[in-house]
Amino acid sequence: MIAASLWLASPASAQSAKAALKDQKGADVGTVDLTQTPSGVLLRLSLKGVPAGEHAFHIHAVGRCEPPFTTAGGHFNPGKHKHGLEVGPGHAGDMPNLHIPAGGMFVVEILNTAVTLDKGKPNSLFQSGGTSIVIHAGKDDYKSDPAGNAGDRISCGVIQ
Repeated sequence: MIAASLWLASPASAQSAKAALKDQKGADVGTVDLTQTPSGVLLRLSLKGVPAGEHAFHIHAVGRCEPPFTTAGGHFNPGKHKHGLEVGPGHAGDMPNLHIPAGGMFVVEILNTAVTLDKGKPNSLFQSGGTSIVIHAGKDDYKSDPAGNAGDRISCGVIQ
C-alpha cells in the first residue's frame, strides 16, 4: 500500500507531451513542454530565433504543421466560445501574447486552465486529429473573432 502511494505521487507519473516548433523554412525555433497539473496544463516554452516583438500564441485544432501552417486549422475550441481573452472565456486554445526580446531567445511558463492531457475528455489536447502549437507574426488583439487579427503563422509544432 505504501509503495502504491509513493508511485502515485512520483513526478514520473505526471502526464506530459511535447511540441517541437519549426519556422516556415523548417528550421528549429524551440520546444514546448506540456505537463498536466491539478489546475490545467503547464506549457514551458523555450524559443530561439523567433523575431523580436509581440506574438500571438495559440493551441490549434489540428495536429498538422505544413507551411504556411494553415493545416493546423483554427484555434482549439471544444466549448464553441467566441475568441478573445477580453470578451469572455475565449477559446480553450487562447493564451497570452509572447513578448520576444531582441535576439529571439525566450523562456516562459504559461498555465492553460481550459485544456487537459487526459485522453477522452472534450478539452483534451489528444484529439483524434491531433492538436498543435502556433506562433503568429503579430499580436493577438484578444477580441477579434475568430483568431485575434494576429497575422501569418510563423512557427508551428504538433503536440505529441
